[in-house]
Amino acid sequence: MLSKFAVEAPRLRLTPGTVPCKRKLVFRVACCETNDSSSESQGSLSSSLANKFGFRLVGGDKNWKINEIDTDAMQESVNQLLSRTRSFLSEMASPIVKKSAGDRKTSPRMDDDDDDDEDMENMLVNEQTFDSKVFGGELSEASVVSIEEFSRMNGQTGKKMLKIFKALVPEHVYNDPRNLVEYCCFRFLSRNTAEIHPGLKESAFRRLLFVTMLAWENPYKDVNNSQAGKDTLQKNKGHAKMLKTRLVREDAFVRIAPAISGVADYPTAHNLFKALAGDSGGISYKIWSTYLRELLKVHDSRNSDQFQDFSFIAKEKILCLGSSRKQPVIRWERNTAWPGMLTLTDKSLYFEAVGLVGEKTTLRHDLSLIDSRVEKTRVGPLGSNVFDSAISVKSGPYSEPLVLEFVDLKSEMRRDVWFAFVNEVIAFHRFLTEYGPKAGDQSLYDVYGAQRGNDRARTYTANAIARLQALKFMRRTSDDPTKLLPFSYLENAPYGDIVLEALAVNIWGGLMIQKPSADEVNRLQVGSITATSESSSHVYDIDGSVYLRKWMKSSSWRTNASLAFWKSMPIKRGVVLSKNFVVADMTLVERAAKTCKDKYRVIERTQATIDAATIEGIPTNIDLFRELLLPLTMAARTFERLRRWEDPVATASFLGLSYLVLFRNLLPYILPMSLISLACVMLLLKGLKEQGRLGRFFGQITIFDQPPSNTIQKIIALKEAMREMEKYLQNVNVILLKIRSILLAGHPQVTTEVSIALLASAAVLFLVPFKYIAGAVIFDLFTMELEFRRKMVVTFMRLLKERWDMVPAAPIVVLPFEYESSDNQLKKEKRDIDQTSQY
Repeated sequence: MLSKFAVEAPRLRLTPGTVPCKRKLVFRVACCETNDSSSESQGSLSSSLANKFGFRLVGGDKNWKINEIDTDAMQESVNQLLSRTRSFLSEMASPIVKKSAGDRKTSPRMDDDDDDDEDMENMLVNEQTFDSKVFGGELSEASVVSIEEFSRMNGQTGKKMLKIFKALVPEHVYNDPRNLVEYCCFRFLSRNTAEIHPGLKESAFRRLLFVTMLAWENPYKDVNNSQAGKDTLQKNKGHAKMLKTRLVREDAFVRIAPAISGVADYPTAHNLFKALAGDSGGISYKIWSTYLRELLKVHDSRNSDQFQDFSFIAKEKILCLGSSRKQPVIRWERNTAWPGMLTLTDKSLYFEAVGLVGEKTTLRHDLSLIDSRVEKTRVGPLGSNVFDSAISVKSGPYSEPLVLEFVDLKSEMRRDVWFAFVNEVIAFHRFLTEYGPKAGDQSLYDVYGAQRGNDRARTYTANAIARLQALKFMRRTSDDPTKLLPFSYLENAPYGDIVLEALAVNIWGGLMIQKPSADEVNRLQVGSITATSESSSHVYDIDGSVYLRKWMKSSSWRTNASLAFWKSMPIKRGVVLSKNFVVADMTLVERAAKTCKDKYRVIERTQATIDAATIEGIPTNIDLFRELLLPLTMAARTFERLRRWEDPVATASFLGLSYLVLFRNLLPYILPMSLISLACVMLLLKGLKEQGRLGRFFGQITIFDQPPSNTIQKIIALKEAMREMEKYLQNVNVILLKIRSILLAGHPQVTTEVSIALLASAAVLFLVPFKYIAGAVIFDLFTMELEFRRKMVVTFMRLLKERWDMVPAAPIVVLPFEYESSDNQLKKEKRDIDQTSQY
């Protein structure tokens, strides 16, 4: 028996190319807002069945029984409703792709650039539900498209999203159209929790993100380029052509791209923009689409590799594979080279040698140990070290190094990229050790989501390596690939410790499962460490997530820069969707990364002055120079061994003798006794040589010749020697130029600080006896490497290095050589003679 009722989906707006299906209706589910009063309805039944979603049931007979309904017919009708609803949402999320007969075949996941161009045009032909005229002017077409499309993907209309946003924020925040673009975009992106956003597989979503960045950069319409007077079709075609030729600038990319899972992160977003933009100054849609496609290919390849049979990998995530017939990976051991396959995971580095017979042997180097390190090195047959294309990986101070050469006939970039990969994994584990909770810490269960902190940190590393791989395939890798990897970059970047702290709060922070006490709530402020509770308070993120005080093992938390950053956190003024999505304001990581970027650019400008001060072309004999400095080198090494307490008895004896000389007032006799001893030794050597007891070759400097080599190797060796000496002289010149800049007030702030330090030192020398000052200096030198002072010394030296790096070098002007003619030379000499005769 068939039922008297059927199901109909809400009325849809048909676009060209869609054909409505005709079905027999028994009952209809219709939207109250979209149906007029003349439609078929029964007032009493619709009013009783109306719900909060605005739908009502329309039927012909309201006295029906439940047991008269055919379940098969009902299921078929509901399936039709769900199918039509899904088609409706797909239509709203992505425009219809029109394909011509001459289009080339594409994969189901990605479309061609020609289809992207056509869909860009169709994207603009959408219904606008709100007035584009706002407080500061009229919204641009990109802003309207972004707001409408993301609003529909959020289940709302643009007009409804404007009302919601206006009710959430103050008027001055609402009047900025960028904030509205951010709200619509971030509200949809905040729903995703995947490692990489699944919507990137759709070409329409990639275009929408590009349009959103354009909208954020230029939210208002350009009045000089208005399209008034043209019909709608020509206007939209003109807008589509304009979007294809426009470029996304750095500010828009850094703001929007890190909010998309897997596309970028805040610490390295500006470096990623430089790599993608190149010399063009911006990112075009073609570069943007190509980058996302390569990124998806890397993730797909990584997922397929994860399911392959790697019996030597257990519970580790594969990040990259290194194996190629044209560009093999070669392991060097005892002047023997052997090719193989390299596998990098989130914990280890595996090398599987290619064997012709027998079982394949796999070497594993653990990268999670605290003493793991990677270095660039040279390799070559018979110890020649002529190939500068290898890295050396060590798991600890006593482990055998794994030397791997990455053959690349085009450049050294392949070696540099793999060096960055391995270094990033090592830096990631150092970050876990220094900023993360200890393994088995029960306080992890007091903070919601803290147990998954290690996985979130691992995702940072995995996504960064995937981005660098995508750039490598695009041949847009920067000169220093480590700048594109967050943990490696932040270890050496100025203010990098503060960004690592913010990342730790973001990764392990969460809501407290156990509520804090009332005293703690009164003491703490969101996102700050108060001055009265520096030793006992937790750190709070912008959304209220807490990072426990007991997890702050790193010494960077106690630096002045860290305390100043956490105490200067402003009161939030935007809409906090989550700790990773804040509208009209910056997240904690974004704020720290911005400060790091600003300080790094100051150092880059300073480095530019240093680069301009370096002069090339000063050859010399490095081997002879080292031999002449050998006595001083040996004395310095002996003193260094004493200072490091490698021989405690000798160090204690030296300290006892030093303090005896100081506090017995024997210091005035040290210099005369040293001169007398030196004179006696010289006379003794003179007498022994006259007696022939020292031999004919005593005092002769011996330099070992280079091993037999051909002309090319000699040229290479000479070039390396000249480069090393040239670099040394350049560094000395830079130091002298910086000192000159400080003395001549080239940097007024640094000059003031140095002057104050000199005055304080003079005051100390006037008031304190010299023997106490010398005793304090000796105590400081011989306790720097001890455990109780090591962290403090490292922090102080890092502060001095940052201040020194910010000092610019004094300017240098190199004038070109001028050839003077003979007549001019004679006139000059005559003028000099006349001036001399006057005197």
